[in-house]
Amino acid sequence: MKEELLQVNNLKIYYPVSSKQIGKKEYVKAVDDVSFRVKRGEVFGIVGESGCGKSTLGRGICKLEEPDFGKVLLEGEDISKYNSRQMQPVRKKVQMIFQDPYASLNPRMSVYDIIAEPLIIHRLTRNQDELKERVYGLLKKVGLDEYHARRYPHEFSGGQRQRIGIARALAVEPRLIIADEPVSALDVSIQAQVLNLLNQLKKEFSLTYLFIAHDLSVVEHISDRVGVMYLGNFVEEGPKEMLYCNPLHPYTQALLSAVPVPDPLKKRERIILEGNIPSALNPPAGCKFHSRCPRCMEHCSSQVPKQYEVEPGHFVSCHLYEGNNKFIK
Repeated sequence: MKEELLQVNNLKIYYPVSSKQIGKKEYVKAVDDVSFRVKRGEVFGIVGESGCGKSTLGRGICKLEEPDFGKVLLEGEDISKYNSRQMQPVRKKVQMIFQDPYASLNPRMSVYDIIAEPLIIHRLTRNQDELKERVYGLLKKVGLDEYHARRYPHEFSGGQRQRIGIARALAVEPRLIIADEPVSALDVSIQAQVLNLLNQLKKEFSLTYLFIAHDLSVVEHISDRVGVMYLGNFVEEGPKEMLYCNPLHPYTQALLSAVPVPDPLKKRERIILEGNIPSALNPPAGCKFHSRCPRCMEHCSSQVPKQYEVEPGHFVSCHLYEGNNKFIK
């Protein structure tokens, strides 16, 4: 059994918004009671439509967003209530790769300074010679050369910029890397190169990834386990093989039906969801997916579904599985 590295319990992140009614507070429920666990050395993928709360969840775990409720346990240590001073040593354990390689690098800093900055902040080198050696070594690990260190972000392509972001994340030797859609802004051919690089680095540095994406084929390529998110909640979670071969939740089934099939002779039944994603400001009562679900039942609109373990390690939150006698919450 692998040791658990990350445990998220009932995490909620709400954003206050102005209300039309005086004295009434309204909140956008970006992340609404999410729980999951990630074992050391595995890749946990999070998928869902745009706006479902994936990125907010990732930012909340590494405390770039303050959780309103719940716990985030990293190696058994509850970091959810830590202030900025308490978080500083934790930053070495958790790093983030951001979605947009054009916005996540400081245009006024050279590549050398970008990668050296975390090493200097955390005092991981003893002198300038050791600092230079570490920076050049990290550039080499991500497929860049020493002469690239003297250049600035605007001189690089999108794929090269993302490699610089990966080198910066690796600099402090983290245990967990949160990759927030790291390839969505890149061309398909470059996506494959970056994904292969992430896989290679995972094996070399014994890394654990929380991999956030909206492309199910990308998540299938890199993940060990997958969580499907809808409107701030996980609706299904399980090992990659189980989830892709036997999707249980109607939302997961609809997402997978939209994935293109490489073989033109094979056809996949397309499930078209009606309507739009409801607002996170005023989510539907009961099951949040009931307003778009093709298999909606009468009590779906009033009762929140429990989480059932239909197969070992394969969980689903859906009233269709109420006959299963093993439920989690």
